[in-house]
Amino acid sequence: MSTLTLQVKEQVAEITIQSPPANALSSTILQDLSEEMDRIEQDESIKAILLKGEGKFFSAGADIKEFTSLQGASDYEGLSSKGQELFNRIENFHIPVIAAIHGAALGGGLELAMACHIRYVADDAKIGLPEINLGIVPGFAGTQRLPRYVGAPKAYEMILTGVPISGSEAASLGLANQSFPGEEVFEQAEKLARTIASKSGPAINQVMNLIPYAHTSTFSEGVNAEASAFGEVFGNEDAKEGIQAFIEKRKPEFKDK
Repeated sequence: MSTLTLQVKEQVAEITIQSPPANALSSTILQDLSEEMDRIEQDESIKAILLKGEGKFFSAGADIKEFTSLQGASDYEGLSSKGQELFNRIENFHIPVIAAIHGAALGGGLELAMACHIRYVADDAKIGLPEINLGIVPGFAGTQRLPRYVGAPKAYEMILTGVPISGSEAASLGLANQSFPGEEVFEQAEKLARTIASKSGPAINQVMNLIPYAHTSTFSEGVNAEASAFGEVFGNEDAKEGIQAFIEKRKPEFKDK
């Protein structure tokens, strides 16, 4: 059973994540999302994608419980690389992907949103990378994309504290394009998607090809280093303690090992 729904309206493909309660990004969701991107790629009439979550959240993070089923560093590095590959595909897709964020975009959820080209958020949404609270690091290119939008000093602060910011602050920092009252986010994002879809398809495709030239060539090196670090950190005692504490809903006791 798919964890996503795909609906095409007025040349806009709406993808909704449906994995309650948190829409946590499991490997199944990542695979389903990849397959939906395959379908959209085959439909030349689609000119924009709107990505949103059902229920209370856009996505409150990666599926932490799934991590516990993995064994060695190579398994974790492989998971990281697989997620990075999908998000890189989204970022380099031939049509724009718009994230409509309500509730929360945390950890892997924010990393997915940052791979999208445009982000509309609810004023009160929680936006952040809290992985360090579990004794681990972002693994889906969060350490590389976040500084692009908020600058290195704010990225250090957000990643090293794990403290989320609000949707309105995300917009003020440039991490989100605009923020809106929660009840308006989907409507505004749909309006934007329809506006873009009313433009010339070939012109849209050219814009999508051209803007990525502004990215630095060191991004891919940073992404590879992050995947390696993600695999390495999962082998230590703090990561095991952090994940277990998260599952048991208690404060972790880190030993810096």
